[in-house]
Amino acid sequence: MRFETILFFIFMKKFLYSILILCVSLRLNSAVLVIEGKYQNKNLYIHNGFGIGGVGFCVKEVKVNGRITTDEINSSSFEIDLKSQSLKYGQNIIIEIVHSDGCMPKVLNMEDLKPKPTFEVIMMSLSPEGVLKWSTKNEAGALPFLIEQFKWNKWIPVGELDGMGTSENHDYSFQVSLHSGENKFRVKQKGFNAFVKVSKDITVVSSINKPSFAIPKNHSSVDFSSETAYEVYDAYGIVVKKGYGSKMDITNLGKGTFYLCYDNIIAEFKK
Repeated sequence: MRFETILFFIFMKKFLYSILILCVSLRLNSAVLVIEGKYQNKNLYIHNGFGIGGVGFCVKEVKVNGRITTDEINSSSFEIDLKSQSLKYGQNIIIEIVHSDGCMPKVLNMEDLKPKPTFEVIMMSLSPEGVLKWSTKNEAGALPFLIEQFKWNKWIPVGELDGMGTSENHDYSFQVSLHSGENKFRVKQKGFNAFVKVSKDITVVSSINKPSFAIPKNHSSVDFSSETAYEVYDAYGIVVKKGYGSKMDITNLGKGTFYLCYDNIIAEFKK
């Protein structure tokens, strides 16, 4: 082997070793900001401060789903070009931002990775047996559907069902509990920053008999004529009892006036 070749191999060995030491050093002095979300056809914008001691910039490397990006990160702000990553709308994204330990980059538009409630209801029906069905299109992300029932002068959550989260048509079904008389239901989704989308409500009249209640002389319980959902409020509007059944224990309630919500009725009783 020629002397020049030997020198070349020695030089390369030292060079690669130096690179390895540098990479290990960079990793030891680094932290990783991990961001997860859904691709919404939007890029991310990063505020990139200076590194420790004001030398260089904070961000060292960016990965999208495990692949290093080619974004220009050596500036006070930069864009993570998600559109160049061949992502599908609604696809899961994991972004890793490697940065210097001691500084923290800031994502300026985090909401653009969160699914939004964009569903459109094509059909909704409610059977006399309490089977609520609805069909949707144009869902922009897998958000849960909240099923709500209107009673006691307010919308009350009574169930939850995961949405499919894609733009195709989807069919859903949920068994609800009916009370006597008119029953009204709707579905809704909550997105980032408490953005809410609500369907139109649907109504069905039930043939269930309206229950009544009685309180025995010892004031130990509230006895309903049939099983029902109930809530009890004190004089300050605080819920002190909540449940479902034909008998409600009130031995732990103090003396006073209470407001009883059951079936679709609001009443009051004294103890």
